[in-house]
Amino acid sequence: MGRPLSKDLRVRIVCAVDGGESRQATAKRFAVSPSCVVKLVQRWRQTGSIEPGQSGGWKDHALSAHEAVVRMLIEDHPDLTLEELRAKLAEHGIRIGRSSVDRFLKARGLTLKKSRSMRLSRAVPM
Repeated sequence: MGRPLSKDLRVRIVCAVDGGESRQATAKRFAVSPSCVVKLVQRWRQTGSIEPGQSGGWKDHALSAHEAVVRMLIEDHPDLTLEELRAKLAEHGIRIGRSSVDRFLKARGLTLKKSRSMRLSRAVPM
């Protein structure tokens, strides 16, 4: 992804179009794409700003709103697998993918502990 145009160039593009030059001619003159000129002029007319929009960012996890439910389920059933936890969440009306559950648990530092079905053998290394 490219960098946003400089503020100076943005001002010159908007001034050229407001001065009566066509968007196509302005695009050629400043060596930018016609869609760039169109979008910049639209932004200028709608918001009064020529500043670039947000590029990238951060989105909260899909389970963030249901953190209390997830913590309760893990506390009640500490040996759940990701698929079992996903099924329990579905019983609560929360439909989500297994990888989303995994990312949420890792981000919150929550782990699913498995209990061993038998004692470790001292004679045979695992």
